[in-house]
Amino acid sequence: MPNRGTISRREFLERSGLAAGVAALPVMAMPARPAEAAGTLPHRTLGRTGVSVSILAMGCGSRFLMYPADQASGVLERAMGLGINYLDTAMDYGNGESETRVGRVMATRRKDVFLATKVPTRARTRDTALREVEASLKRLQTDHVDLLHLHSLGGEDDLAKIEAADGALKALHELRDQKVARFIGMTSHTDGAVMVRAIEHDDLDCVQMAMNPARAARFEELALPAARKKDLGVILMKVTGQERLLGADGAAAAALLRYGWSLPVSTVVCGMPKVEYLEANVASARDFTPMPAGDMDGLRARLAGRRVVLEDFFAHHHDGLA
Repeated sequence: MPNRGTISRREFLERSGLAAGVAALPVMAMPARPAEAAGTLPHRTLGRTGVSVSILAMGCGSRFLMYPADQASGVLERAMGLGINYLDTAMDYGNGESETRVGRVMATRRKDVFLATKVPTRARTRDTALREVEASLKRLQTDHVDLLHLHSLGGEDDLAKIEAADGALKALHELRDQKVARFIGMTSHTDGAVMVRAIEHDDLDCVQMAMNPARAARFEELALPAARKKDLGVILMKVTGQERLLGADGAAAAALLRYGWSLPVSTVVCGMPKVEYLEANVASARDFTPMPAGDMDGLRARLAGRRVVLEDFFAHHHDGLA
């Protein structure tokens, strides 16, 4: 794609081979609806976006890729049937395989979900980001996404690349203006202090952050209050610390999910590599009541020893690989 000024939505979609679907796939607000109307899962508002999303989101990363390819569509249909209306995918998940799997379902169910994907970490300039989004839209079989993140914000040097005059953030602003992305954000599991700077300096709608009782990388202490101050939609991920907080000497998945939902977040993205995990997590969401403050403190104290291990893991973790 040539390096020039802002392109129109029509031109962007024509370059992507998606313009013919514009009329069939209008960009429209998803109506907010209470949990009672949805009939299955509680909903919360995604910050200043005003969109109502289920408190449990389907993570389509490495755990979703554990399903055989011929089962993936059925799993997504099952998740939506149970009341999940938020799907979280990314190009980095299986080098586009996750988006391709999600796209097979989006071909007929696009209007039924809030769809989030991410610009990969290899694309930190405007032009490379635009090219990556073109490819993502084709795989997803849609002309727009509801939320477009910059994937896996790292340290200050990474943020500087993103915020540069020709950085990837410029592409996201253009795509939001053209309604190719309704909302934009960033994700991170590396450094809560750097995420605070991104929240304070940049025009974002949402952030997705790794938060759990071990409090690795200080997202809960630092970045969550900053995001709340700006009324950003907050999406929680890594609630089990990539399973490193589970087990006999750790905590149960249900307790970790309850902890996550007891924070001021809109939804919790969870990877669920077996249908029984999906159904169990949906049951936890249906039965959710806020965790008492004392129990939250107790869980933090119990898992505090995992913090350094998690920080080291996430510092070298490539999102999307099993």
